[in-house]
Amino acid sequence: MSASQEWLRTSMRSTHSMPPEVDRNAPSVSRAYDYALGGRNNFDVDRKAIDAIFEKFPGVRVLAVTHRSFLCRGVRYLVGEAGVRQLIDVGARLPNQETVHEIAHEIDPSVRVVYVDRDPVVLAHLQATLKDNDTVTTLQAELADPSSIFDNPKIREFLDFDKPIGVLLTGSLHLLSDSQDPVRVARLIKEAVPSGSYLLICNLLNEGNNEVAARLQQELVDRFGTGWFRTWEQQRPYFEGLELVEPGFVYANDWRPDEDTPTDSEWRTFMCGGLGRKP
Repeated sequence: MSASQEWLRTSMRSTHSMPPEVDRNAPSVSRAYDYALGGRNNFDVDRKAIDAIFEKFPGVRVLAVTHRSFLCRGVRYLVGEAGVRQLIDVGARLPNQETVHEIAHEIDPSVRVVYVDRDPVVLAHLQATLKDNDTVTTLQAELADPSSIFDNPKIREFLDFDKPIGVLLTGSLHLLSDSQDPVRVARLIKEAVPSGSYLLICNLLNEGNNEVAARLQQELVDRFGTGWFRTWEQQRPYFEGLELVEPGFVYANDWRPDEDTPTDSEWRTFMCGGLGRKP
């Protein structure tokens, strides 16, 4: 175990290392996601919440892996094939397995990455892994308010907005409620990035009248206050005005699958994803 991994493991067990605003009595989406992927950066309240959901919906773990696999494939495409050298990971979550910057830097160590999250625990853990790395930074901001991200001087100084940017919105837009208007949020992000930029999007999916998806959504909302399953029709506007990269907006596991892509057919239809380029 590396020094940073040991710090992460022990810090989650010490109240002294947690930011003062962290509520250890309320489950967190980021920490629950970490637990679903087999990570250690979570509290007992997170494990109890997600275990209760696993008992009713064992496929939730498959969905977590599906999301993670899609993200990895998307980053490799953006850096390796599309030639993007700037990434903004919105809703970054806790570092688990390979991080976005590690995946990108395997292809090109010069790629600049900004991790954005509202959760101070996520940012504290990410910062602990970024010592002496001047190509990566973090920002605490709200996805529901894109101006808090794209108008922030820190990002404006760190990235070149005259060049394409890859915005990673994987597992993020489905955390926004209808009242937060995720279509509006996606539109504002598209307007904020330069021509040639990309939006990588992956979300929970309800193909319509899916009772299991509806019940799972209720469980997630009851326990975490978020987790919305939306239809294809509700999500296609995210890509409006963008050029879809083949194979388009599809089930997440059907988007450029590789050897690490989950093959569980029962839960394949519960998550969708795609990549769009701004002309």
